[in-house]
Formats: sequence, structure tokens, C-alpha cells
Amino acid sequence: MGTTPTPDDPEAWNAYLAEGNARQARKRVAADVIVRDPAGRILVVNPDYKPGWDLPGGMAEANEPPEAAARRELHEELGLEIQPRGLLVVDWVPPHGPWDDQLAFIFDGGEITTDQANALHPQDAELTEAVMLTPADARRLLRPRLVPRYDAALAALKDGQPRYLNDGHSID
Repeated sequence: MGTTPTPDDPEAWNAYLAEGNARQARKRVAADVIVRDPAGRILVVNPDYKPGWDLPGGMAEANEPPEAAARRELHEELGLEIQPRGLLVVDWVPPHGPWDDQLAFIFDGGEITTDQANALHPQDAELTEAVMLTPADARRLLRPRLVPRYDAALAALKDGQPRYLNDGHSID
């Protein structure tokens, strides 16, 4: 067993850190947004690659910040330019089915105009529909696994307090 390098030897130190980094777990990251219109309706989307409706957003790419992933996904899928206004929810999702665990973020996507809402339509093949619905109607369409996260996001919008969930459940 060799000696652990020190920062005094930057090349050896960086190689040592890179080796440790390569052995650490990687997390999948999902980034969704709550987008509203002036009537208080919420944007939901129907992906063609899985059953049930979803909030707009998607998976982050390697080394992509979650809020940038949300912006990118909304632009790619709906042609919508948004700037996340803050974090509403972080949910640790345990391994399920063939999937490893993940961190699922929901950001406040702010309010779009009525004209923007009326003009929404999928821009790529991943979505079959995009609609604005009342919060209750949106909740009824969402995949069951997403509902607790959605409810926490709406609560965070009301009181300004972001939520941390563990598999959809508050830990406080």
C-alpha cells in the first residue's frame, strides 16, 4: 500500500482524487417545473414513452445542473423559454424496477401568459400532449408516484418553504 499523495504534488493529488471519484456512486437527476398561467392552471404533459401524465421537465445530462436541465427540457419539448424562480421540492427516489435511485427536483417555473399557454404544443416526439389544467385536474392525471411530490410543490408555492422528501414522504 502506497503513501497517500498530498496537495503539494498537484498531478499526483489530482490522480488520487480522480481515482476516488471514479469509485463513488452516481445519481440520476430529474428536474421538473410547475408552470402556471394567469388563471392558475398548471402545465402537464403526456409522454409517449411511459404511461401516465407528467410535469414538464426531464433527466439531467452528465454534469448538467438540475435547473439547466429543466430549462433545456422545456425548450426542447415545448419551445418554452423559462427561468426557474426557485426550488420547490427535492425528493430522493429509492431504487425501483430496473432503476437505481435518483434525486428528483421540482422548480417554480413561474407564470406564462395566456397566449403562451394557448400556443403550447409538443415540439418533439417524446410528448403527445401538453395542456393547462386546474391544480386538481392536473393531480388526477399525474402518475401516482409523482402525486406526493406534486402536492409538496404546490404547498411550497403557497408558503415559500422548499420541501425535502424521501420517496415522496416528508422527513420532518
